[in-house]
Amino acid sequence: MLKGGFVFQGQRLGCSWGRMLTALGAVVVLIVSEQSGASASDRPPNVVLFLVDDMGWRDSSAYGSTYYETPQMERFAATALRFTDAYAVPLCSPTRASILTGQYSARHGVTSATGHLAPQPQDFAFLPETAPPNQPLLMPISRNYLPPEQYTLAEALRDQGYCTGHFGKWHLGVTPPHWPEQQGFDAAWHCEPSAGPPGAYFSPYGVLPPGTTRAEAKGKKYVVGTITDGADGEYITDRLTDEAVAFIEKNHDQPFFANIWHYGVHGPWGHKEAITQKFSTKVDPSGRQGNPIMASMLASVDESLGRVLDTLDRLGLADNTLVIFYSDNGGNVHSNVPGAEKTNRAERSGSPMLADWRKWAGNQPPTNNAPLREGKARIYEGGQRVPLMIRWPGRTEPGSTSNAVVGPIDLYPTILDCVGAERPAGQIIDGESLVPVLTRVGSMSRRAYFTWFPHLIPAVSVREGSWKLIRRFQPHPDYPEVRELYNLATDIGETHNLAARMPDKLAQLDGLIDRFIDEIVAVAPQPNPTYRPPGPLDGLVLRSCTTELTHNAATFTATGSQPFLGTAAVKMPGPLKVMLTIRNRTGGQGRIQWKLTGESDFPTAGQSVEYRIEPGDDWQTVQLDLPVEGVPSVFRIYLPAEQSPTEMQMIRFSAGSKVRQWQFD
Repeated sequence: MLKGGFVFQGQRLGCSWGRMLTALGAVVVLIVSEQSGASASDRPPNVVLFLVDDMGWRDSSAYGSTYYETPQMERFAATALRFTDAYAVPLCSPTRASILTGQYSARHGVTSATGHLAPQPQDFAFLPETAPPNQPLLMPISRNYLPPEQYTLAEALRDQGYCTGHFGKWHLGVTPPHWPEQQGFDAAWHCEPSAGPPGAYFSPYGVLPPGTTRAEAKGKKYVVGTITDGADGEYITDRLTDEAVAFIEKNHDQPFFANIWHYGVHGPWGHKEAITQKFSTKVDPSGRQGNPIMASMLASVDESLGRVLDTLDRLGLADNTLVIFYSDNGGNVHSNVPGAEKTNRAERSGSPMLADWRKWAGNQPPTNNAPLREGKARIYEGGQRVPLMIRWPGRTEPGSTSNAVVGPIDLYPTILDCVGAERPAGQIIDGESLVPVLTRVGSMSRRAYFTWFPHLIPAVSVREGSWKLIRRFQPHPDYPEVRELYNLATDIGETHNLAARMPDKLAQLDGLIDRFIDEIVAVAPQPNPTYRPPGPLDGLVLRSCTTELTHNAATFTATGSQPFLGTAAVKMPGPLKVMLTIRNRTGGQGRIQWKLTGESDFPTAGQSVEYRIEPGDDWQTVQLDLPVEGVPSVFRIYLPAEQSPTEMQMIRFSAGSKVRQWQFD
């Protein structure tokens, strides 16, 4: 295996159609066939991989959306095999790295969307030696680049004589040694840092001026790479398609691999207003989706797909081209919604992007993945189940479907099988070829499929048949159950955790995860040697009072006027509910006051709710509705403790299913 392509008399063959017949020592013998006049059907199939960013499972009419209009995706689905149970990693970079390596993210080490950050040094420890004492585990750090020693899918195809081109988002390395040109692509049109052009989907894109160094541009939003500005107002989705179509046209007389990785429908959510206007008055009959900006961006991506398909038809290449349509993670349901801290910051700063979003989409998130649970950056189905359609003319049945459980690790071996290439001996491949499924002569042989996601809310999941087990590495305030077991055949929304009711199934799937970690995971969480278990008062600050903890309560005694408990640990967007289990033998009046993120002081009025404790020895439950608008930064719980001590067993804040609780008993 030769990293970087074949060499013949000191010259790279580039896009020439060559086959290595034998290699002896350092001698490589190549036979290059000039077949420009030959029929396309006489050659190995071309490969087009069309990847959309942040497109959810239901974000097209081909997958059941009744709001988005994607006729080209429908057209493609009618000629392809559509997968209903295809997976990605919940964030983009790991999925992309798995496509190009055939490996689980746990093996290649790109486990989060960090490809826009500076690459770590050679001796970097991806498992830190220490962590704050309130963290029970040392958590892995994602690699910020695709390792150059990986023998990528592009390199494997190029060394089979394919001309290889990458177009669009990369997000697998921000510096030139880690760009697509160094990972097997003969041609590349991309910009760094990913995820996309800074703040604009319309030209000028913010390209670093010639002769300007990165140091000189510090603090300015410039991009580097091979991207160039187009005419003012040019839309990047259209330009990316132009570049991909030109590549196909230029190399139509030889086998090619066109890796088309769109920036849409990811932020900064640039959209064509004329299309957006069309969707602004449309109502989804299902009541699920309705964001006109997302509909507009999807319509542009759909048009791009149609142009690529039309190009293949026009050049007589469609019957000998393997076309794969895929998404890199589930749909985004968390951005630009009320209460999101980043949104609030943007709103206070007068962000033009946010103002544009509010104009067209109001407070809607980018999409809605229902009936799947949650979305991007979460390990539930909404975060990792995605659209996947594959067309292999003469082999796949047009308009067919498959419920095979598949993922990004499977594309590398599948494509090699489709083009008749052997698997490289030096590349570990975790995936399995989908050819038996594509040709309907067999099924997947593996027992289970895994998703490794040690970030944000760290977890690993396993899918075996219709069963799915989520194992969290540690409890989380929003997700207190460490193990969640679901039967997706009857509960696709993951609403009924069967872990407690089915201990045998839980133990069996737990064992599969144990084996996966032992065999695949390069860097796994480890116990934090400096961990200190949380105490009952952690997250609370006492003012004008002291406390004494007993076996069943905390007793707060005033040392000054207006004693209160303060906390900055409740970050749930309002409105909220609060519950206190409390008593005071002389009774009294208390109140709960708050200030919002961005407020420097507590308002003199309007952001507080009073409560009263009746005198006596009996425990009382106080329940209050807090009309919090936005995200709170600090709460104060004023105690009626000036006359006599106040005892408490519990403080509980909640907003929907999210809970922050202190238990003193």
